[in-house]
Amino acid sequence: MPFAPTALIGESFIGEGPNAAHTNIVIGRAGGPVETAWVSALASPSVGYAPFVTVVRPNVPVKPLTLFVNKAAANGELHQRATWGSAQAGLARGVADAVEQGVIPAEEAEDLLIVAAVWVDPAVDDLDACFRNQRAAAFRAVAAAVHAEPGVAEVLAAAEAGPSNPFYTPSAEQLAASVPTLEAAAR
Repeated sequence: MPFAPTALIGESFIGEGPNAAHTNIVIGRAGGPVETAWVSALASPSVGYAPFVTVVRPNVPVKPLTLFVNKAAANGELHQRATWGSAQAGLARGVADAVEQGVIPAEEAEDLLIVAAVWVDPAVDDLDACFRNQRAAAFRAVAAAVHAEPGVAEVLAAAEAGPSNPFYTPSAEQLAASVPTLEAAAR
């Protein structure tokens, strides 16, 4: 069976505050559904959202070819520099790290495509921290995709402990009061 026969999906959140990176990755083979999504996204920019090919440096796209899809419209000079500069560089390096370290087999890199949805906070204030966090988030998201992590048991254990993210953590009382039932779902 070839590596990434259809689609592999991974996610990672690294850092804190306005320089944190949240990256969603989809990896798939050229000629499959990921290629359709990749080309469709590239060909369908909208105001504030212009997917682009991630480059290690001008004229050197990272392999596997990676489409950078911004989750926040680039707004203001620093946010634009972070989106198209440091976050792109971090994504490119994180993907290259994954190939160098064998997470993605180098011999498969030419046949794969990656779609990366990348969050760069409009309040970003440190391009170097943005780069570091994006590099780590990209690498970790690729590894999560390749290794199908987290597994269902880990997800259920985390759900039992209570969901949490940088924007919201429900209280124990809210968790208890909001438990769904099959009876209520049948209505």
